[in-house]
Amino acid sequence: MISNERPSPYGRRPYQGQPGQGYGASKYAQPRPPVVEDTLKSGEVPIERKTFVFTLKENPRGRFLRITEDVGGRRDTIIIPSTGLAEFKKLLDEMVKAADEIPPKDQPAP
Repeated sequence: MISNERPSPYGRRPYQGQPGQGYGASKYAQPRPPVVEDTLKSGEVPIERKTFVFTLKENPRGRFLRITEDVGGRRDTIIIPSTGLAEFKKLLDEMVKAADEIPPKDQPAP
């Protein structure tokens, strides 16, 4: 038997997604108070069947960009600290340039 196929002697502890449950959480842990976030700027762009919402926010820990993808009510979010926005933009610009320059595989090159 391969070592990663053995059951854990501690049982399975799946993440429950609720305070006080999941890895490293105690059933006696107090829920964290909500963090006050100020919205500095917001914008959205619909692309095909998705809507992307870009929100520049600030909280006591600093500024950050929250990018939320909404597909039929299902949301996924990434957060980029403001200290990484210039590098993020540079990489995004490179991806846009590559997408414009590299022909799609299903179309013959001119």
